[in-house]
Amino acid sequence: MRGLLDRAYDAAAYLAAACLVGLLAMVLLSIAGRQLHFFVPGTDAYAGYLMAAAGFLALAYTLKRGEHIRVTLLLARARGALRHALELWALGVTALLAAVFAWFSLRLVWHSYLFNDISTGNDATPLWLPQLAMAAGACLFALALADEFVAELRRRRSPKAAADAVRNE
Repeated sequence: MRGLLDRAYDAAAYLAAACLVGLLAMVLLSIAGRQLHFFVPGTDAYAGYLMAAAGFLALAYTLKRGEHIRVTLLLARARGALRHALELWALGVTALLAAVFAWFSLRLVWHSYLFNDISTGNDATPLWLPQLAMAAGACLFALALADEFVAELRRRRSPKAAADAVRNE
């Protein structure tokens, strides 16, 4: 199970990177269009969709690599059972909130699909397509938080601190 989850987090990170390359392509296409006097409809909208997809798809990967920003003012001073309890509380609340967000993201995708909701721009993209990347990223993030919660509950979690954060503190 561990290997499957890690591969899912890695795959989402690769998709996020591909979205960033696509975002760069949209921006460059838009710039080239202005300079060479041609217009490609929807480049701004697609750049926005790709930016949102990249952000959401990278959430689980960055969490598992210890790259999320954490306020550790209390945790830095806590030891033993108190630290464990604080970690469980923080991870549990965050996992619950992420699960609620994932649920409503999936619901948004489903409703956009049912109602044939399309973008208001001239590209007329069915909105459930870009929303699907957001929902997938939100679901994977909720799963990663639940994974961290269970690991902390079993006392097998080793919180990773980002290298820059360690040097800055």
